[in-house]
Amino acid sequence: MAEPFSWVPAGINTDVPSAARVYDYLLGGGHNFASDRMVGEKVLQILHDGRAIASSNRSFMRRAVLLMMEQGIDQFLDLGSGIPTVGNVHEIVQQENPDARVVYVDYDEVAVSHSQLILEGNDNADVVQADMCQPDQVLSDPVVTNLIDFSKPVGLLMVAVLHFVSDEKGPAEVVARYRDAVPSGSLIALSHLTADFKPQEMGAVVEAMQHSRDPMYFRALTEFEPVFAGMEVLQPGVVPAPKWHPELGPAGEGGPEDVYVGVARKP
Repeated sequence: MAEPFSWVPAGINTDVPSAARVYDYLLGGGHNFASDRMVGEKVLQILHDGRAIASSNRSFMRRAVLLMMEQGIDQFLDLGSGIPTVGNVHEIVQQENPDARVVYVDYDEVAVSHSQLILEGNDNADVVQADMCQPDQVLSDPVVTNLIDFSKPVGLLMVAVLHFVSDEKGPAEVVARYRDAVPSGSLIALSHLTADFKPQEMGAVVEAMQHSRDPMYFRALTEFEPVFAGMEVLQPGVVPAPKWHPELGPAGEGGPEDVYVGVARKP
């Protein structure tokens, strides 16, 4: 039975947790259901710094966007964008450049519904309900083709989403399809949770998420680095989130290193 909130899309099964809403809960957001909070609490019981890990990942996204803007990029495609919270991509970029364009892509109904609400009246930002693992569908969507000019460099964001892509779906192949679609000079920001530092705890998190809509697949650095194939990885390389350009903003120096991150340029 749906919870009595006006932002809940009709027909959604609130008893099935989703990654977007669990992440929203870990970030302190309010667009989640009892099922999501139950999973979130289970994660926090296992992974005591779970909120700090989520926050560190979010901070990386902000720093990556700032770096992209410094490189002259003014259009962004945010894949697996999740539920909007303070410091969304469009808020970051349009504060500096009101003409900057942003398209969010997510398949979670609540994420899309809430994005539509906050983007109402913003002609330079929109949202698409689609599965990022179907690049052809995403790239041909009228919202994407209307706002993103693929003759100019694009800022492509796949932040905290690849660990929901199974080996069968081929995370490297998904990234490669988007890489091939954007022009030279585009920048691609990727982040991925890992069990390299806390194998036992992260294994339990995988178990906690296995009955959600979005099972998780943590990968080692040696498995994540090949996803950047065909691109020039910018300094400092593929590193734990706190070590990636802390000079661009709060990076949680000394904080959890359970997220590998990197930004690469398409040559």
